[in-house]
Amino acid sequence: MPSPQSLDDTNRRLVAAWAADCAEHVVDLFELEAPDDERPRDAIVRARAYSRGELDAAGEIRRRFVAGRAASAASSPSAIAAARSAAQAAGVAHMGAHALGAAAYAAKARGLSAANEGDAIEDEIRWQLSIMSEPVRAALCQLPPVGKDSAGPLGAGGLLATGILGSAIRRIQESLTTSAARKD
Repeated sequence: MPSPQSLDDTNRRLVAAWAADCAEHVVDLFELEAPDDERPRDAIVRARAYSRGELDAAGEIRRRFVAGRAASAASSPSAIAAARSAAQAAGVAHMGAHALGAAAYAAKARGLSAANEGDAIEDEIRWQLSIMSEPVRAALCQLPPVGKDSAGPLGAGGLLATGILGSAIRRIQESLTTSAARKD
């Protein structure tokens, strides 16, 4: 039985494009430190190609860690978070929850690069929500709330459930729930 964090292939393809947008919005923070390292940018391109049906999930699952390893090429926390955002976008082919990871790492990267971290994170999340289509919203609403599932990246002990990442995802999920309630 698949994890509730997986999403079906159609929905993963939908959220992969949004995740790529989130990662691309901050990839410059990585590229300023490591201009010759193309791994995060390549992960974003692959996430977009997967979203268009040009790449299959199996191939992307095998390559999903490449961009994450690029984080070691950076020294600033914001550049590391930007590389991890791209890696999460590439990971959507494996599990839909990684779309929220791409958004959360992008918000973290933006916050760490700003003088007022809290405002920058909130501005980034507002931007992410503003570019989200209704089909992406519907797909993301299928994911369990962060910290509530027993396993996986959104699970109580998962990589995305705590700290800045968990807070960003909670903010996004709360907005999705509020938006859905207004439409009813």
